Amino acid sequence: MNRRSLFASTAALALAAHMPAQAQPRPANVIFFHPDGFGVAAWGAVRMVSVGPDGRTEWDRLPHSAVYLGHMKDGLTGTSHGGATTHAFGVRVQADSFGLDGSARIRSLSGFEGSIAKEALARGKWVGLVNSGAAYEPGTAAFVASTVRRNSLAEITDLVTQSGVQVHLAGGERWYLPRGTQGRFGEGAREDGVNLIERLRAQGYTLVFTKEELAAVPEGTQKLWGIFAHDHSFNDRNEETLARENLPHYVPTAPSIAEMSEAALRILARAPDGFLLVAEEEGTDNFGNVNNAPGAIEAGIRADAAIGVFRRFVTANPNTLMLTTCDSDAGGMQVIGPRRGQNIIREGVNLPERDRNGAPLDGQSGTGTTAFLSAPDRNGARHPFAIAWATLADVSGSILVRGVGLNAEQISQAGTMDNVDIYRIMFRTLFGREAG
Repeated sequence: MNRRSLFASTAALALAAHMPAQAQPRPANVIFFHPDGFGVAAWGAVRMVSVGPDGRTEWDRLPHSAVYLGHMKDGLTGTSHGGATTHAFGVRVQADSFGLDGSARIRSLSGFEGSIAKEALARGKWVGLVNSGAAYEPGTAAFVASTVRRNSLAEITDLVTQSGVQVHLAGGERWYLPRGTQGRFGEGAREDGVNLIERLRAQGYTLVFTKEELAAVPEGTQKLWGIFAHDHSFNDRNEETLARENLPHYVPTAPSIAEMSEAALRILARAPDGFLLVAEEEGTDNFGNVNNAPGAIEAGIRADAAIGVFRRFVTANPNTLMLTTCDSDAGGMQVIGPRRGQNIIREGVNLPERDRNGAPLDGQSGTGTTAFLSAPDRNGARHPFAIAWATLADVSGSILVRGVGLNAEQISQAGTMDNVDIYRIMFRTLFGREAG
């Protein structure tokens, strides 16, 4: 090397020593949010009540969308446990499946012997599960638990506590404790004598039971487990029953899905190799399945607040994909406004109990009560409307996949997505390659 080359090389090294190191690509994160049972019309009802017909909800502001197809291996309408299993494994299964295909074990689309959450944990990523329902709810539990029977609630709760996730926030205390053991919210129901709360403490989890305790979790906590209700954090009964028993839609001491999600993200954001967060608002489904329109709308407003939390996180952390969908449409909720020639939907006036075709009509307090009133439109006018129900069951309604952040444009590019494609885009984003 000549003197000029040596000088240039030495100068370059000296300059490099004073320059900041080039930032390495940050590991990818995925947030999958599942407002169960909430189709496009249900989101329309949330828009009417919360921001008015000319307003835009947090859900509306998600920039990418595609039509969702959620049929099962053996039927046209998705189920909560079959749909969750398909999302978690990327394999279309029988409707009556919980982390299995019926009773048969399955591999993920990637070939891994376990769900995308189990594979994320095996690859060093952190995983969080958040649910406004109980810990056994399949929208989150099917990502870490497999069982032949969906109603094996004690078994599912046990499997969830063995999953190794960094964060778990939900309800369902009764299935953590042995029968005869008093908990924070009521008596346990386990028949095997096992105290899962003691096990979780032995595993090093910080346990919290109220929204105040959740808000006070110390900075730096890495393993967090919340149990916020005896069963679900909501009372999923019809309006008349809730009024008769003087019960609110949601347990007052429990955090909302937005508060739980924000707490989970505070911990998961510190994951050195990225994270997967699976969150579910279960009230959107359960209130729809009892045709409780006020409850379903409140659940939807709560779900929309959680989407706001996720959108803000993605803005600050663009290495994150946030996507949302549901596997079916609970009750077939539809918004009905006044119609020409008929004066049955008027402000301050009780609705008829049924429409001309026999469909139940819900108002602010239940069937046949005062019509809902929208938030003001751009001209300041508020509009009366009713909620009509098609059924008590789940239907294959008009459902969208929506998203924002890393790789979210692939949702719009697809235009239509099968339920197995939810797994595909999560896997592609988390691991940087195709699943199979």
